[in-house]
Amino acid sequence: MQFKPRKTIAVLAMGVACLAAGLAQAQPVPPPPAMAEGYVLGPGDMIEVSVVGGNEGPMRVQIQSDGSILLPLIGNVTAGGKTVLQLRDDISTALQAGGFYTTPAVNVTIVTYASRYVTVLGAVAQPGAVPIERAYHVSDILARVGGVKDGSAKIVKIRRADGTELSLDIAGIATGGPDEDPIVAPGDKIFVPTAQTFYALGQVTRPGNYAVEEGMTLRKALAVAGGLTQLGSKKKVKVIRDGKELEHVGLDDPIEIGDVIEVGERFF
Repeated sequence: MQFKPRKTIAVLAMGVACLAAGLAQAQPVPPPPAMAEGYVLGPGDMIEVSVVGGNEGPMRVQIQSDGSILLPLIGNVTAGGKTVLQLRDDISTALQAGGFYTTPAVNVTIVTYASRYVTVLGAVAQPGAVPIERAYHVSDILARVGGVKDGSAKIVKIRRADGTELSLDIAGIATGGPDEDPIVAPGDKIFVPTAQTFYALGQVTRPGNYAVEEGMTLRKALAVAGGLTQLGSKKKVKVIRDGKELEHVGLDDPIEIGDVIEVGERFF
């Protein structure tokens, strides 16, 4: 590698200023292994750029809202929408075109991931933000956060960046196809509720809350709660969902997570 001394005082001043600003940034958070090469950079991501053997030394810069970064010698460079390898090649080409290096060996590493991630909350082993550098299914993301922590968990809820919501069955995610285990997108929020149960109150043998099983009906839910007491009336069974009593509920109608079943007393 050969350096060509064609830098002006103005260029040197810009380089020193940018380098000082970069060094003032916080210490890096080690990125997940094997992530960097395929990750698509975006606004907010922090990267470190260096030229092996160069005078400027490593510099950390944050990608701006317009996707650009400011580097010594070559000025503004578009980083957003590119992988690390693409950005590395673009910086190398710009350094060569400007006559600053003949064969620059450029290194680009990601310090912090901020632009492309999904947030996982609730009953998982390691809740938090999960960077995504390729197409991930919901099952992939759950595996990366250590899986579902609560054995009674039956569903996973997804809120898309556009506001739409999905409710997925955990068993279906594990064994189903793309419809049951969809691809996540940057900005998605995945939530595993901690209490995936229904409540049985009133004239049942064992009042309390119980796990909602796949295909559970009102009949089965009453059986799980021990059935009706001697004072219980099948004609006075109510199902309350989201604070509202359901109308015309039959024993073979499905029970959902959070439902409250109330059994009233019969008249003799």
